[in-house]
Amino acid sequence: MPRTRTLQPVLAGVVLAVVGFASSFAVVLAGLRAVGADPRQAASGLLVLCLTMGVTAIALGLRYRIPLSIAWSTPGAALLVAVGPQHSDYREALGAFLTTGALLLAAGLSGRFARLLHAIPAPLAAAMLAGVLLPLCLAPVQAVAQLPRQAVPVVAVWAVLLRYARRWAVPGALLTAVAAILLTGPRGRSAASLWPVLTAQTPTFSAGAVIGIAVPLFIVTMASQNIAGMSMLASYGYRPPLRPVLATTGIATMAGAPFGGHAVNLAAITAALAAGPDAHPDPRRRWIASVTGGVVYIALGLSTGLTLSLITDSPPLLIETVAGLALLGTLGSAVHSAVQDSGQRDAAVVTLVVTASGIAPFGIGAALWGLLAGLAFRAFFGGTPQPAPTAEPEREPAAR
Repeated sequence: MPRTRTLQPVLAGVVLAVVGFASSFAVVLAGLRAVGADPRQAASGLLVLCLTMGVTAIALGLRYRIPLSIAWSTPGAALLVAVGPQHSDYREALGAFLTTGALLLAAGLSGRFARLLHAIPAPLAAAMLAGVLLPLCLAPVQAVAQLPRQAVPVVAVWAVLLRYARRWAVPGALLTAVAAILLTGPRGRSAASLWPVLTAQTPTFSAGAVIGIAVPLFIVTMASQNIAGMSMLASYGYRPPLRPVLATTGIATMAGAPFGGHAVNLAAITAALAAGPDAHPDPRRRWIASVTGGVVYIALGLSTGLTLSLITDSPPLLIETVAGLALLGTLGSAVHSAVQDSGQRDAAVVTLVVTASGIAPFGIGAALWGLLAGLAFRAFFGGTPQPAPTAEPEREPAAR
């Protein structure tokens, strides 16, 4: 029994990293490709994210003895897919990533940024996230129509596993996609090294990329990852120091930006795997799980060369299909959070539809326009609950 208890947080950390990597690395690759990265640069971004996440998780876990799980910003990667058509200059995207890291660092050094973010109504932040995710979650539908031989088995495996073994649905879809790539892809694939290579580019800065990528990326990462991660830890009785954590993740993001890392932050969903009782009965021992997860992330990063060899000749839509399936649950949660407050539902819907529209006036991405539209609607009409329309109950029953 003592040996089992000793291994328990280690095994929890292994599961945390494998689940976090396998469930969303396709989203990261799709996001980097959307903003102009070639396959080698995308693999470099995936590698540097794994390295910075691993080092940050180990450092924070050893420093504070709290299960501070670190992850990449999955909603942020989905944002990159959404803004890619308007911002396809990769070096400008790297400049936006560097700016996002600077904003995270500033939020850690000054509490004003965090207070400003808290001032954004939660339903509108959730609606912006839903609008960002919606186009990507449409990819499985488009792929089934355009790539039926490859996409139909992926969706079918995902659906069956979702019904009978939910936690394996996304990994199963990923393995099926890999099999489809191997079986139906071109035979003359160029040989790629199985060892990953970091490829650095000099970031450049443009107002359009900073406003259209960096600002929405910062908001989405803070609202959907850092604040959600802090809330998750608080639910298990942990009170980590927010400002040092933000500053550390900001520095890690800035360090990884020239190599393609878009954002490093607190884990939200997978944080429960390290912070919950399944990691260890004693809350004081659960930090071992997050540190182990950091070690495993570094090891997984070393597999990105193999990942590159698989995706080089694969249709981008097939990778986006796996990403879209992985994010359906997140989309559902975001929509629910956006519309459950009847007083702010209309403003949230405005935010969602403008964000999902993909417009980019003046080179500014739709995510920020959606948030601004929702705030303007809310300011004009007010945030108080609107009276429900009168209707005869027997002729128009309320839907539940």
